[in-house]
Amino acid sequence: MKTARFLDRQSPPHVLSLVAVAGLSALTMNIFLPSLPDMAAHFGVDYATIQILISGYIAVTAFVQIVIGPLSDRFGRRPTVLAALVLLLVATAMCMLADSFGVLVAGRLLQTAVVTGLVLSRAIVRDMVPMEEAASMIGYVTMGMTLVPMIGPTLGGVLNDTFGWQANFAAIFILGAIVLTLAWADLGETNHNRSSSFSQQFRAWPGLLASPTFWGYTATATFTSGAFFAFLGGAPFVGATLMKMSPSTLGMQFVFIAAGYMVGNFLSGRYARRAGISNMMLTGALVSLAGIALPAILFTVGAGSAAAFFVPQVIVGFGNGLTLPSANAGIVSVKPELAGSASGLGGAMTMAGGAVLSLFASSILTVESGALPLIWVMLVSCVLAVAAILYLRYADRDAN
Repeated sequence: MKTARFLDRQSPPHVLSLVAVAGLSALTMNIFLPSLPDMAAHFGVDYATIQILISGYIAVTAFVQIVIGPLSDRFGRRPTVLAALVLLLVATAMCMLADSFGVLVAGRLLQTAVVTGLVLSRAIVRDMVPMEEAASMIGYVTMGMTLVPMIGPTLGGVLNDTFGWQANFAAIFILGAIVLTLAWADLGETNHNRSSSFSQQFRAWPGLLASPTFWGYTATATFTSGAFFAFLGGAPFVGATLMKMSPSTLGMQFVFIAAGYMVGNFLSGRYARRAGISNMMLTGALVSLAGIALPAILFTVGAGSAAAFFVPQVIVGFGNGLTLPSANAGIVSVKPELAGSASGLGGAMTMAGGAVLSLFASSILTVESGALPLIWVMLVSCVLAVAAILYLRYADRDAN
């Protein structure tokens, strides 16, 4: 594999380009979260209906990832990423100019094409380096990527207060055009062992699905990120409706979980190769569990507040940052020759679980119930992540 040279599309992509394409995917997911109450009022729908812009997006993302992996294994990483970025720009223009809720939803669901950057950044890393090194490199890519969504909701809240909710989509369009230009100039092809046909990738799935190791890594990623997706689904209601926060103030609260995630990714990048991905995953899962247990205790004893809910999310994010790079590296390393398909299939299963948890968390929240239902959903998800890692460790030991 050639050494990466920045802005040379004949060499593997520079890490900055991987951060950009992955970060754009995360930004598209969350920049407009503080605007949800205003968007609901604009289109005359309730919060449960407007929330489809999150849960529906996550659900369609699961389907997109099923296709993205095999496409990139068959036709290459570079053309797949570039086509997805073009589709993102079209979809974002639809959202920005939407004159009805139906058009907004259609544009929002088409925006899911951008998840290609997130999925294939992992596959590209695996193309370039072996598994243990991939966990470290994915950690660094994700750490850099996290800077984008960390400021995304804060930026979105300020844009909403200043220009209206449409400004969030204008920002995505401008940044999407910049990232497309960067990808065109720097994103060299890394898949030099392409499959002979598109259908061959799907025929390979039974081998992935028959692997206890693949299930272990995927379940770990699903339940670890499930706590985050539940948070995305319910936090706007908790902040805006229960805590009476303005969009800009609510946007600032998302910094806690993103900042913790970034630090966790940095430590994962630095120590995953030394500690081993199994130990890194278990440590992270236990940290996340402790983080969500704190607000669970506080709210149960009647000491709930905005700070009691949002501040401990930094611990949850930190634990996720330790766990997910190693889980994702494991997913794409079960069958390295099918890294794109494994990343897509594992990502699809993760997103499907996230969509269910996001929709469920938002649907059970009411003014009367307060924030506790969301906290319990996140707590159970963290417990299941620990169980998945213990299963994986047992399966690996049994196999050896």
